[in-house]
Amino acid sequence: MKSLVAYFSASGVTKKLAQKLAAATGGDLFEIKPVVPYTNADLDWMDKKSRSTIEMEDKSSRVEIAEKVEDMDQYDTLYVGFPIWWYVAPHIINSFLEQYDLSGKTIHLFATSGSSGMGNTVNELKASAPGAIWGKADRLKAAASQDEVDRWVNQ
Repeated sequence: MKSLVAYFSASGVTKKLAQKLAAATGGDLFEIKPVVPYTNADLDWMDKKSRSTIEMEDKSSRVEIAEKVEDMDQYDTLYVGFPIWWYVAPHIINSFLEQYDLSGKTIHLFATSGSSGMGNTVNELKASAPGAIWGKADRLKAAASQDEVDRWVNQ
């Protein structure tokens, strides 16, 4: 069984957690990067005209991704990580999932957030990966230790 830890990290917080997950799973690491990187102004959720606000207000919006996983068929299990935006995954995660046929693959979600929970994240992502097997989905502490991440993976 081969694992992939794919993550989107707007500020670097989710990246650190993804690196610990890759160490815990022995999986490959893949950063989900937008073609057009987000600026600080883009991420200003208080600004109704910021890029992230506009994207998140439109459930059908998708973000173009800079790179694809070269051989997704080699992976049985995906750990997909992201910061919580508006109580769900950023739409770049939908874009990532929709690029591949993930039928029969197990997807575990991990998220970081200052205070928001997972909300309706799983339900909102299921349509982007029809036929996938949905595993656990948890918000993890951004500063989780390697031992805590190891325990989460092994639960």
